[in-house]
Amino acid sequence: MATELVVQSERAYQKQPHIFQNAKKGAGRRWYKDVVPFVGEVSIRGRILTGTVVSTKMHRTIIIRREYLHFIPKYNRYEKRHKNVAAHVSPAFRINEGDVVTVGQCRPLSKTVRFNVLRVVKHTEGSKQFGKF
Repeated sequence: MATELVVQSERAYQKQPHIFQNAKKGAGRRWYKDVVPFVGEVSIRGRILTGTVVSTKMHRTIIIRREYLHFIPKYNRYEKRHKNVAAHVSPAFRINEGDVVTVGQCRPLSKTVRFNVLRVVKHTEGSKQFGKF
């Protein structure tokens, strides 16, 4: 019995022998038509945010962390705060944890996803790097 090595791109096991599968809707290159900005049916309007990728565990969805300082008037000082934002990511992007992404606001795509990835800046090795202004 010959075994065939199949490379899976998804977390769930996709291809199994002797199992019938339904024909995919709009087979071919239609994966980008729905929720990819500037190409699909989603328009970017509202806020444009930047943050660091924290998690890529979901299917075509990432979690970005936005850090900011909040002023406390009583003590005349700032405290660190953060917010996590879920964003849809196109399969055309190759995103890893630590990358800096720019996201744009769009219509609600799911219960928590209201942003779409527009640009990715790859994470460089080393925590602190010298950068030109």
